[in-house]
Amino acid sequence: MTRRVVVALLNPVSWSPPGIDLVRWRAALAEDVVDLLARLAQAEPAIAATSGDLSLAREVAWPGMPIYEVPSPTVLPVFAAAEKDGFDQAAVLAADAADVPGMILGKLLRPLGGKPVAVAPTGPGSGVLAVAARLPVPEWLVDTDLDSATPMTLRRGAPEPSLVESTADWRRLRGPADLATLDPALEGWENTRALLGG
Repeated sequence: MTRRVVVALLNPVSWSPPGIDLVRWRAALAEDVVDLLARLAQAEPAIAATSGDLSLAREVAWPGMPIYEVPSPTVLPVFAAAEKDGFDQAAVLAADAADVPGMILGKLLRPLGGKPVAVAPTGPGSGVLAVAARLPVPEWLVDTDLDSATPMTLRRGAPEPSLVESTADWRRLRGPADLATLDPALEGWENTRALLGG
């Protein structure tokens, strides 16, 4: 049976809504992402963090949830940790996508049956929501953070661009424009919702 893990990467967060402390905002986003992962049926959950973010990782982790310490908030160290932990497939998800639905992650993992890498974009501009790969990762996959990556940059090193499958996109909460797209009727993201005043 294929072992899959979805890892919430505690990536840097440089923006918070007016009047909301950046540290509290980042913690609320991460907690909502981790809560979603803990309920996923198709994969096991984990968190990845640099040494400076381990305390936040411990704060938002569910009991028994693995926490991978990585040297940089980029994808290849997370994939290496997941492979060492015995997983066959892994996805690295930005921890600032508080309201991402589980079905988006399911669509991200599905192509790994036939493709070595899949990527979920965030829409216009740079940055991706998540990157997934079969383990061990192909040698041509370059290390990248989730803020500067695009589907095109991930395809650049591949022998054939079709080896990197683009899946359904979803927003991350990185600025006022993203905040304006939040749907109060969407389930989940309770911590972020509470911080925004309901």
